[in-house]
Amino acid sequence: MRVGAGFRLSDTDTRATPGYEGRKSDGERDLASAAAEVDSLQEKLFANSLFEGPDQHRSILLVLQGMDSSGKGGIVRHVVGSVDPGGVTHASFKKPTDEELSHDFLWRIRKRLPADGQIGVFDRSHYEDVLAGRVLNLASPEEIDGRYGVINDFERELTEQGTTVVKVFLNISPDEQKARLGARLERPDKQWKYNPNDIDSRLLWNQYQDAYQVVFDRTSTEAAPWHVVPADHKWYARLAVQRLVLDALQHLHQSWPPADYDIEVEKARLAAS
Repeated sequence: MRVGAGFRLSDTDTRATPGYEGRKSDGERDLASAAAEVDSLQEKLFANSLFEGPDQHRSILLVLQGMDSSGKGGIVRHVVGSVDPGGVTHASFKKPTDEELSHDFLWRIRKRLPADGQIGVFDRSHYEDVLAGRVLNLASPEEIDGRYGVINDFERELTEQGTTVVKVFLNISPDEQKARLGARLERPDKQWKYNPNDIDSRLLWNQYQDAYQVVFDRTSTEAAPWHVVPADHKWYARLAVQRLVLDALQHLHQSWPPADYDIEVEKARLAAS
């Protein structure tokens, strides 16, 4: 799923399940069984942030991108939702406000970065400024072109400061999107999620696919690579993103921080209390 040299989005299969041979029931079982490990590692990440040491300044940033109804909200609920909410931050970047437009495009992004010990989730992100910006002509081609390098510098800065950046594009087909949008219109409990603007974006499907290809070509770096996750099967997309988050946490190789007090003395004090 990792984007490398020669990657072409148009060649991908949105219904594939790369790296996994099980069925939906297997995937749902494996998602549930791995949740405890994700939770434990996130707690370890948070615990280390409270103590001086080499593991203090570490965090995870999960960047989720995808066309409307690709499953970003489900990832947040079923993957990130398995950990203590106190260790998670969530931000969704939509149309910028007048105040945000008065600053550079990363100003509002920097304000929502995860603190030490946290998993931060961007449900849409700074990439909207080179995706919607490009497709909807919200900035000049020269301005858009310059932003790719700025993004690479920004993400390299984050990794150098201790943030592991996990970038995911949820790759859904136009037919699957149409079915999901239709299901929302049929269900009163889902109609609130429907946005008429989704159809406007859908009519620009090919332009957005082209814009994403440029994003992958220009910003999938060694420090912060992109992962394109087939998303027509929600269960598989959730399992795949959980695996990416789990890998990121495991690669921190953190231990529980040692007690900064005399354990035996405290046991004796507790017994005498």
